[in-house]
Amino acid sequence: MTAPDLRTTIDEAVAELRDGMTIGFGGWGSRRKPMAVIRAIARSPVKDLTIASYGGPDVGMLCAAGKVKRVVFGFVTLDSIPLDPHFRAARESGAVEATEMDEGMFYLSLLAASWRVPFLPTRAGLGSDVMRINPTLKTVRSPYGEEEVVALPPLRLDAAFVHLNRGDRRGNAQFLGPDLYFDDLFLSAAERRFVTCERLVETEDLLSEGSVHTLRINRTMVDGIVEVPLGAHFTSCEPDYPVPGRWLKEYAGAAADSDAWSAYRKRFVDVSDEDYRAVVDS
Repeated sequence: MTAPDLRTTIDEAVAELRDGMTIGFGGWGSRRKPMAVIRAIARSPVKDLTIASYGGPDVGMLCAAGKVKRVVFGFVTLDSIPLDPHFRAARESGAVEATEMDEGMFYLSLLAASWRVPFLPTRAGLGSDVMRINPTLKTVRSPYGEEEVVALPPLRLDAAFVHLNRGDRRGNAQFLGPDLYFDDLFLSAAERRFVTCERLVETEDLLSEGSVHTLRINRTMVDGIVEVPLGAHFTSCEPDYPVPGRWLKEYAGAAADSDAWSAYRKRFVDVSDEDYRAVVDS
């Protein structure tokens, strides 16, 4: 039996989102974020979202666009710029709620959702303020002894979006940079799963640029795939393009005031992907 063709468009994928959903975004900080999808969500009518992310400008841009009710995160950073200023402004004004964990706890919550188990135990968080600022977290006693551990609940996602380097029409996808990050867990933890990629290739060509170990996303983890050149820009997508410092600074500078953000949004967000690429290439 021939595997189905899962090609779709960003607009069709974003049209599946509804107010109040919990949505996960792959990538890490300012690295390989699905920014073409983020811009499409910013332009859409959807609102009151819970965003789960090892966060970067995906979180900040959606906060600035007024789409976010809550953020579940281990960090929100632009790497070379330590804090995303749009997220910082949203937190300081109380515009968004927050569920803050350390990176390991965030990982285990995604893993619990992927494995479809009610919780995973960890010592992380014990004796720290993580338990104080997240009062819904509970502890359990080991059935094999007296040790008490944190019982991390699953981080179930209504939808997840990731951006990879290469993909095929069946939904298989490949990372060519130094790290998969946790894109496979975001997809496995979600009800609806979408991949954007720099370039679609024939299935037999997926091994022409990387080993079999880079094929960590397979078609059973994906409901739709979209070819979007520069789909992670202005975050990096190694080796296709590095972190572009100029674009990070321009985005961060737009947090200065509402006029600056309006100008940024008009130039970079409220435009088609074709027009966005034309601005970047100019």
